[in-house]
Amino acid sequence: MSKIKILHIIKSLGRGGAEMLLPETLSLHNNSQFEFHYIYFLPWKDQMVQTIKRHGGKVTCFPVKNNLSLLLQTSKVSHYCRKEKIDVIHCHLPWSGFLGRLVHLKTQIPLLYTEHNIQERYHFATRSLNKMSFNSQNMVLGVSEDVSTSIRNNIEPTIPVRTLLNGVNTAKFKRNDKRRVEIRDQFAIPQDAIVVGNIAVFREQKNIPLWLKAFSEIAQNSENVFGILVGAGPEEEKIKSMIRELGLEKHVVLPGLQTDTVAYFSAMDIFMMSSDFEGLPVALLEAMSMQCAVVSTKAGGVVEVVRDGIDGMLCEVGDKRCLADQVLVLVQDYAQREKMQSAARERVVEGFSLRGMVDELEEIYCEVLKK
Repeated sequence: MSKIKILHIIKSLGRGGAEMLLPETLSLHNNSQFEFHYIYFLPWKDQMVQTIKRHGGKVTCFPVKNNLSLLLQTSKVSHYCRKEKIDVIHCHLPWSGFLGRLVHLKTQIPLLYTEHNIQERYHFATRSLNKMSFNSQNMVLGVSEDVSTSIRNNIEPTIPVRTLLNGVNTAKFKRNDKRRVEIRDQFAIPQDAIVVGNIAVFREQKNIPLWLKAFSEIAQNSENVFGILVGAGPEEEKIKSMIRELGLEKHVVLPGLQTDTVAYFSAMDIFMMSSDFEGLPVALLEAMSMQCAVVSTKAGGVVEVVRDGIDGMLCEVGDKRCLADQVLVLVQDYAQREKMQSAARERVVEGFSLRGMVDELEEIYCEVLKK
């Protein structure tokens, strides 16, 4: 029996949450039943390429400079689909989705689209294109109920919309005490210090300036606290400047983009997230799996994962005072911190397993193929 060929189309294969899920899910897919192909368009964002290839994925880049030129790749992608005899196309994020819908209309290959964000947060032009083209596909998956509800309310599609919650590989994302010691030694962080961290793309959505303002208040009230911000992005220079302005150079380290995130999560005690909006953040699930105590804003799908006071502590979006106060509670109360760390791990193991997500996704592929 021939394998079912799935083509993922995504704008980049950098270190965003949607991109990082692709190699994680590939490692768990049934490779005797499915064959996976990947097309991306931004050659300078390729951090996931080698990992995908190691897991048996076939990766192709059609280089473009902007979103509009991405749509001009329709003929190339359609040709690839015919040549490789692709059975199902799976697109991620809006501009790849627009391209996928054009390919679907041209080839009639079944198309699945995963939406990672709420419609209200997109630019007017993106929302308009989404609404105009949304029904030119077979099914849509929202990464949280918040995302799915936003689709139904704003687009009112006639095609099926389902919620498929993001998952985390809990076997991979487990605390590693050896790596914890190594990372702390590397950045001259005392082994007995409390480390507050975040792993994110440095863009406006993540509101890292709010994170730094909250951390500054935390550091003023507790001497033995250090910060680790792992990532890079368009706001990197602004963040570096703000660290200097707040006098945090000796307390906050910026390791840059990293592929071994397990090591950095291991070095953290508390994961503080200050996002203005989210779909269902993969980094949050990974942090919880790594037994980091969570303090986060109530951004989008975060509230579908973290139960306030049970698995972590939640604050209103933009509330610097709350973020600082909740972290200080965990810094000063070892028993409470340890309780939240254990609860976070239990929450994702029980409710957000990547294995369950992959099994459901494979069923959906087969369902879409039969329509």
